[in-house]
Amino acid sequence: MQQIEQSIQEGKLKPGDQLPAERELAQEFGVSRTAVREAVKTLSEKGLVEAYSGRGTFVSTGKSQAIRHSLNSFLKSGDLEDSDYVAEMREILEPEFTALAATRIEEQHLVMMREAVAVMDRSMKNPDAYIEADLDFHLALAEAAGNPLILSLLDSLVGVLREQRLGIFSVTGGPERGQVHHKLILEAIEKRSASGARKAMRAHLQQVHQDSKVSAVMKTKSPKGHSS
Repeated sequence: MQQIEQSIQEGKLKPGDQLPAERELAQEFGVSRTAVREAVKTLSEKGLVEAYSGRGTFVSTGKSQAIRHSLNSFLKSGDLEDSDYVAEMREILEPEFTALAATRIEEQHLVMMREAVAVMDRSMKNPDAYIEADLDFHLALAEAAGNPLILSLLDSLVGVLREQRLGIFSVTGGPERGQVHHKLILEAIEKRSASGARKAMRAHLQQVHQDSKVSAVMKTKSPKGHSS
């Protein structure tokens, strides 16, 4: 983020210039695609860049980022603490955009999802790697849906979702259960089955909700309020 910001300030990147693709930036800096997304989101919050699903990220020409700003402000206000609001919203939204993605997905998104599943498979003992790949999996689906508002909304939830996943990782069998569902979702998407993808995502979110409740109970029982 700092290097990109410096390039913009020094005029090496000019208004309207397109940044390299997420995959290229991730490889260049040795980070996950989710980390790249967060850097881009921060630059967007500063008004320096604008990201468009399916088109890429461009140095800002002054276009408003009101949707992301309002969502971020709400999420940072603390109104979602100890609530089921995020889980409820995901259960309404994600099965539908997953079904949409099944009909619109391109090969590049399938590659991202397969790579994310592979990383999760070998990261069952590595919470950070697993969680970043998990986020990449869901963000690839949101991007595949082809609606920039959906991707913007899910992007704004990344911080909350990361904390939720960290709690689930400490629940016995949580990562393994999640991975079973990820593979079922991917299988339905590869078959371009909207109904199958919707059903698989709904089942996954129910599992996430249940494991999150277990995680919350573990936190309340922990003397210091931590789940691990």
